[in-house]
Amino acid sequence: MLYIKLFHSHIINITNWLDGREQRVCINGSSLGWERVLSGVPQGSVIGPILFLIYINDLDLGVDNDLLKFADDTKLYGVVTNRDEALSMQKDLNVLTQWTSHWQMKFNVPKCSVMYLGSSNIQFTYAINGQVLQQVDAHSDMGVTVRNDLKVSDQCVKSYAKASRVLGMIGRNIRYKSPDVMTRLYKSMVRPHVEYCTVAWSPHYIKDKQLIEKIQ
Repeated sequence: MLYIKLFHSHIINITNWLDGREQRVCINGSSLGWERVLSGVPQGSVIGPILFLIYINDLDLGVDNDLLKFADDTKLYGVVTNRDEALSMQKDLNVLTQWTSHWQMKFNVPKCSVMYLGSSNIQFTYAINGQVLQQVDAHSDMGVTVRNDLKVSDQCVKSYAKASRVLGMIGRNIRYKSPDVMTRLYKSMVRPHVEYCTVAWSPHYIKDKQLIEKIQ
């Protein structure tokens, strides 16, 4: 009973924190009138992401294939080798679309895409609300470019380009180029671009390795 009362108290506190909020725009000392905020949570708050996770917790109910959720990024995936499996995937898309319509958090369909992996994929045409999803050969996931052939050359090129830009900026703007200063700048500003998520995309082709080694 004590646990229930404490939990209920937390629910009341969250309600009080979200309800009755107002906001206004101020520019150069002038401000508009206050307007009520009818939805959302304050950005930058600690509890905001937690409330969002609670909000989307039941997103995968009724979905037969696998679903990955990270913040506002949702991925639906599964094995599709025949029409029945493709229709099952489309059914799951319809279930997800119904959830988003019910809870007023619709997908940005123009940004949604489908990527086919493997030679046995029948490349079924998938749609959300009648709008056909675009087909892509590569997709960036958490900053790592994933191709449909699972090669990492695109990621190597992207990492090389980012690291080269930072290295060029250091060369143009830092005058005191002692070994100690340059080493510290390289480790803190350049290497992170080259080593980010290398466990996932560690290159195995010689040309990709040579490209990354140019940064050294």
